[in-house]
Amino acid sequence: MGFLDGLMGNASNVDKKEIMKEFGQLFVDGEEVNVAFKVIRDLFIFTDRRLILVDKQGITGKKTAYHSIPYKSISHFSIETAGTFDLDSELKIWISGNVEPLVSKTFKKDSNIYDIQKVLAAVSG
Repeated sequence: MGFLDGLMGNASNVDKKEIMKEFGQLFVDGEEVNVAFKVIRDLFIFTDRRLILVDKQGITGKKTAYHSIPYKSISHFSIETAGTFDLDSELKIWISGNVEPLVSKTFKKDSNIYDIQKVLAAVSG
């Protein structure tokens, strides 16, 4: 997975050490990064305690929203794979008490959405 995959909306793995260095201020003492995926400019960071969504906003990406979701709060999630005419795949995550999904992310290919789905299944199961 390289630069082009990121531009095309495909998830690519990010090195754990790189995540700890760049986002270290987000983690509590002893919290470890299990795996991280980059989708264009945004990140899905799975730690041993929670899912952290990093949403880079604006043209420059300087404004950033950080969303922390404890695994116990995830009630369910879904993936929708690409079809013949609709080439996008979609991931949705619901948290307890919400009727609408909290997270809705579009991917340009099916293959990498399965990696994120596998991690979600492992941590919320």
